[in-house]
Amino acid sequence: MRRLRMPRSLRARLTAGLVVLLALACLAVGTGTVLALRGFLVGRIDQQLTASQGRFAASLEHERHPDADNRGDTRGQAAGTFGARLLHGSTTQAAVVGDGGAHPAVRLSAADRRALAGLPVDGTGHEVRLSSLHAYRMAAVTGDDGDVLVTGLPLRPVEETLHRLEWAEAAVFALTLVVTALAGALWIRSSLRPLGRMARTARAVTELPLASGEVDMPTPVPVGDPATEVGQVAAALNRMLGHVGDALARRHAVEERLRHFAADASHELRTPVATVRAHAEHALRRPEPLPPEVRHALERVQAESERMGVLVDDLLLLARLDAGRPLAREAVDLTLLVIDAVADARALSPGHRWQLDLPSEPVVVEGDRDRLHQVVANLLANARAHTPAGTTVTTTLTDAPKTVAIEVRDDGPGIPADLRDQVFQRFTRADPSRTRRGGGTGLGLAIVAAVATAHGGEVDVASRPGETRFRVRLPRGDGGR
Repeated sequence: MRRLRMPRSLRARLTAGLVVLLALACLAVGTGTVLALRGFLVGRIDQQLTASQGRFAASLEHERHPDADNRGDTRGQAAGTFGARLLHGSTTQAAVVGDGGAHPAVRLSAADRRALAGLPVDGTGHEVRLSSLHAYRMAAVTGDDGDVLVTGLPLRPVEETLHRLEWAEAAVFALTLVVTALAGALWIRSSLRPLGRMARTARAVTELPLASGEVDMPTPVPVGDPATEVGQVAAALNRMLGHVGDALARRHAVEERLRHFAADASHELRTPVATVRAHAEHALRRPEPLPPEVRHALERVQAESERMGVLVDDLLLLARLDAGRPLAREAVDLTLLVIDAVADARALSPGHRWQLDLPSEPVVVEGDRDRLHQVVANLLANARAHTPAGTTVTTTLTDAPKTVAIEVRDDGPGIPADLRDQVFQRFTRADPSRTRRGGGTGLGLAIVAAVATAHGGEVDVASRPGETRFRVRLPRGDGGR
């Protein structure tokens, strides 16, 4: 059996609650009205029984021919009036006044006789049901000869009147419920319209890219009457939207300043770094012998300038990607690109086992060739830097109808659990305590994520002891058709 489900919307719940409460009120009013009318009508019948003083039953007592159909005193007796005479607990005569004054005898069953014998002789009305008659209101009084005289009036007119009242009330209440439901739904809808606007505004806020970029906040919700609860909620929502908008604007301004600073600093540093590197190389190429400590110092200057040059280039690339500058769009053969990147990694680290898993047909996407090559090279460099010699690194290229996936998987020690959510953040290192001489810049995976996002793709990582997998998904674009 299916359970009755309550409406989910507030408007429907309020309308349903209003209709249910009104239905309960109508039921209470209808029940009270029927009971009050029944009590009134039964009271009138009891008054008639008291006023009759058993005259019809007394006429049966003096009936010469008990079996005759048109004997006895039926004057002033309504049709359907019941009369009975009991002597020593036994019914001797029983008749009902018919149309035209006739009062034929009534055949009583043993149960009927017991019911009449058990009727209190107090002159007040009691409800009795006989098998051969409908429900009656009967009163018993003591006769002149020591017998008991019973007079009864039918309850059928009362029940028919009550049934007509019940049908009339049902029709009126049903119409009232329908009209109230429609009017209440319209009224509740009008009253809750501000809540609907607030819900749409809140939904619009949830769809905004709040994590990055400049955000245009939705139009404030009309407050209406600030004395109402709805008005107070609307005002609070508008204040919250104002605070959020101000915070996002300040954050965006700070990020823009940082981007401009990083881009400007990187651009300005390229020339002096290149100059330092050139002077170090020139000094090392001099034919005159150099003291060992001087040569070592110049070699360190050259190495650090090379490393700083890579760092400057990476920072400048990230600043350009953050600024949303468009990348080159051309057809790129990812199969050839992956083969070249793995060949370079094999030459740099012959101690690792480098494997390829490529589809039979070339995979072509639309994108920036240099940036996509940098993505694969950075993933392979990350595997080379964080796994020991002898580790197997497998690069897989997967072709799908709408996307292409590049996966780099190794069987190394894995990424610590506390770093898995930070690997694509800038300047994140597996070992924060290691020196910059032995470690990378911490920007390689950040560049992977930024380039993938700039191409409309995404990157994810999964790692456990014995396996680490980086997967980059890229849309095929027009170049893959």
